[in-house]
Amino acid sequence: MYKVKELADLTGVSVRTLHHYDHIGLLSPEEISANGYRHYSDEQVSRLQQILFFKEMDFSLSEIKRILDDPGFDQEHALRQHKKLLMEKKKRIERMVLSVDRTLDSLQGGEQMTNEERFKPFDREEINKHQQQYEKEVKQRWGNSEAYKESKAKTSQYTDQDWQKIQNESNEIDRQLVKRMDQDPGDAEVQEWIAKKQQHITDYFYTCSDEMFRGLGDMYVNDPRFTKNLDKWKTGYAAFLQKAIRIYCSK
Repeated sequence: MYKVKELADLTGVSVRTLHHYDHIGLLSPEEISANGYRHYSDEQVSRLQQILFFKEMDFSLSEIKRILDDPGFDQEHALRQHKKLLMEKKKRIERMVLSVDRTLDSLQGGEQMTNEERFKPFDREEINKHQQQYEKEVKQRWGNSEAYKESKAKTSQYTDQDWQKIQNESNEIDRQLVKRMDQDPGDAEVQEWIAKKQQHITDYFYTCSDEMFRGLGDMYVNDPRFTKNLDKWKTGYAAFLQKAIRIYCSK
């Protein structure tokens, strides 16, 4: 397990950035100790590597979160795509190094370069081609849904302050629900906070119908990654949420 400062030293990602990733739900610690220390496991280290790879491909943080949180995310396939892009970037850098050598040689009386030769190493055509291909795959997977389009339109406008506000509101809803886990999932107070959870999704991401909300509740239990993340609040929280959401959506 790594403390946040240790993870920052290991990866070169600043502590401030790691805190921001936690606030927006992109990279949360495995656990938070009683004294407030964040602890990250190898699973979070692996996710951070994926985040950095996707950033290298110019994906936004909201897009990266959507991709990594998808139950069908294929890490091996993603790594192969990352490798293709990095190999193209490597070739581009090698061309630029060669161009520098040739330019130095020409300044010292060697063969003169044409203007076309001077700027050819800066060509990003192949890199852009690979990025566009991966973006195409992402859109094919999620892009046809109205929820995806709506979420993309909304989240693309959010500032860091917006993400902080959204995460704070989400955390408060979870805190209030966890406090009521000793009550029946159908209790009026529990149902009131479940309604706020659905509204929070609608307000900030996409119109969350009862059908979609029920599906989310089931995914909280059926997908081990969601269960593990939710149960960080308290063991059994994911199952409690599923029951409460089912009751809410049945009314």
